[in-house]
Amino acid sequence: MNAPRHHLRAFKSALQFLTLLPVHLPDLPDRRQQALSLLYYPAVGLLIGVLLCLGEMLSGGLPLELRATLLLLLWCGLTGGLHLDGLADSADGWMGGLGDRERTLAIMKDPHIGASGVLVLLLQLLLKWSLLLALLPQADWLALLLAPVVARTAALLLLVQTPYARPGGIASDMLAEKPVTAVSLLAAAVGLGLILIQPLWLALPALVYLLVRRATLQRLGGCTGDVAGALIELSESALLLAAVLATVLA
Repeated sequence: MNAPRHHLRAFKSALQFLTLLPVHLPDLPDRRQQALSLLYYPAVGLLIGVLLCLGEMLSGGLPLELRATLLLLLWCGLTGGLHLDGLADSADGWMGGLGDRERTLAIMKDPHIGASGVLVLLLQLLLKWSLLLALLPQADWLALLLAPVVARTAALLLLVQTPYARPGGIASDMLAEKPVTAVSLLAAAVGLGLILIQPLWLALPALVYLLVRRATLQRLGGCTGDVAGALIELSESALLLAAVLATVLA
């Protein structure tokens, strides 16, 4: 397979994994293609951001609360709630695991959602909706465009810089060949771009990243796909919050 087709397949693989957008792959990607697909997580985030901006543009004449609700529905619909599921599983595991690694992993693997997961989901959706209410009147499309990019870059960095806690998990094959150098350069480029836009846009997501990575290392000795999904959700909210705070402090 030539290089352009190889990279296109890797992008489609990342798109298929991270979204509900219709993508056809003739067969399952091999380990090398799965590893390469990691590098396209920020590109998938950019596509999500573009679609969110398009949705905001099309809903511009509607009442503010309805616009925020429709945008949040679109946001959740594009990913099928994949990362929200990771956030809920992580919340259940952390609360019910009682500090024990194996118990935490077992709860996170359970497909049923508990009270902690429901509560955290409601709070996360409420936070995102409130942040959209604050940002939409300012027509801050850049924050809407970049939030999915920054969040998936953070998850990518977590996956390649942190040991995987559960052998045989959904991401274990994907992480067998970690493109550490390429990911580090990609994350550095995204971070530099955020600094040039507004340092606070980097500071809050970076703080969330450090706290999540520290917590997962202390509890699990590594990360899981659920933790990466939780990080995506928290990072998106962190960047939106940074955009709101930057406007208030300006």
